[in-house]
Amino acid sequence: MKEQKVLIIMALPFVIWILLFCYGPLIGWLMAFQDYRPGQGIFDQTWVGLKHFRALFKEPLFYQSLKNTLGMGGLGIIFGFLSSIAFALFLNEMRFTKFKKLTQTISYLPHFVSWVIVANIVTTSLSQSGIINNVLMTLNLIQEPLNFMSDPSKFWGIVTAADIWKETGWNAIIYLAAMSGIDQEMYEAARVDGATRLRQMWSITLPAIRPVIMVLLIMSIGNLINIGFEKQMLLGNNIVADKALVLDKYALDYGIGMFRYSYGTAIGIFKSVISIILIFSFNQLAKKTGEGQIM
Repeated sequence: MKEQKVLIIMALPFVIWILLFCYGPLIGWLMAFQDYRPGQGIFDQTWVGLKHFRALFKEPLFYQSLKNTLGMGGLGIIFGFLSSIAFALFLNEMRFTKFKKLTQTISYLPHFVSWVIVANIVTTSLSQSGIINNVLMTLNLIQEPLNFMSDPSKFWGIVTAADIWKETGWNAIIYLAAMSGIDQEMYEAARVDGATRLRQMWSITLPAIRPVIMVLLIMSIGNLINIGFEKQMLLGNNIVADKALVLDKYALDYGIGMFRYSYGTAIGIFKSVISIILIFSFNQLAKKTGEGQIM
């Protein structure tokens, strides 16, 4: 510790920040075991045990929101990971440096655009007079415009596609960084042996970044149930409301929105417990494979 005291002092403000703003608020979890009433101290409330958890597991809307959360979260992980890795491989194989940098820069830009703007772009593009319908009709793939935003069966796909467009470039950064550390002599040896560029990607690049992929996959799976509600709220409407209801939106509307603070806290605890279980489960799986465990 004496040798690393400078680094410890540099890290101390961030440790204090985490304790204050991440661990300190956990005392609010006590509300889930109380009939919380504003205006009274948190230790002066009426204790009710697991009452709110029992009510939560009896509520049909809870299971609907859980299904939607897992569905959209799963689609986001599967297609988000595949698109990010594929895009990173594509950039890594580009030989024109200026064009590569330009493509990288353009691909990062959607990450910094708010979901309000993205939702407006998506809604406009998918409207009956939008560019998507115009292209499909020009190609004679459809005879009349489709109302994408009013079809509940398409809502999960729309949310997933919008998220991929917004985040693929940004998520590819860490894969590109991992690829830049691969020994170039391995590629030279593969070329001497007659390996194609596709074979080099499959046999050299992907195995080399596999530990990074596993770490990011475990972290993403841990956040499977924490997908937020901005995308669903901004892209949703009354027609697709059943498909757009996720746990965060459910907690907001039926917990805080109805002044049921204890009920909303119970939902938050449920999400945290599931996230911890997912992280530890998939971390154990990673340990067995010997690749990229995070703890």
